[in-house]
Amino acid sequence: MEAALIEREEQFMTIEGGKSYTIADIEALPDGERAELIDGQMFIMESPSVTHQRILGELYVQINLYIKKNNGPCEVFLPFGVYVADDTRNYVEPDLSIVCKPDKLDEKGCHGAPDWIIEITSPSNKIMDYGRKLSLYQENGVREYWIIDPKQKFVTIYDFEHGEGPVIHPFSEPVKAGIYPDLYLDFTQFM
Repeated sequence: MEAALIEREEQFMTIEGGKSYTIADIEALPDGERAELIDGQMFIMESPSVTHQRILGELYVQINLYIKKNNGPCEVFLPFGVYVADDTRNYVEPDLSIVCKPDKLDEKGCHGAPDWIIEITSPSNKIMDYGRKLSLYQENGVREYWIIDPKQKFVTIYDFEHGEGPVIHPFSEPVKAGIYPDLYLDFTQFM
């Protein structure tokens, strides 16, 4: 399966012929078409599955309720523009972005690294989540990065702030968020 993903990514890069893209190219996409930009390479995003949407919705609700209950300064966002390197060659739309510094936000999205990013992986984006995005997030100051694998039923956590990871948690156990002292997410409720 992984070899097929690598082959698919290589085919995409060959089709694009090595052209370097910028955020202007992302902004010029037709309405409804979404893509991400990593180091000048553009990657078209596929529509999420029903399972993906269910998990995303539950995570958003639980994290948002926790932040509101604790009067925290952070905000949780569903997919929106993250200019993680704050340059013209990198633009991503993580499944969830938790941003604790309001001065990073404007109407277009987040300029700089969110504090916590969560991606829900699928066979079509696994290499992106575990490879290119992992490096991009680590290099640009994301404090914590979670990759949720619904098929394998586990969460992989990278705590970049403390230089820890990957740590893998099965869905059968509550998973603690590193940026909060007492937020545990129960994935058994999501499935």
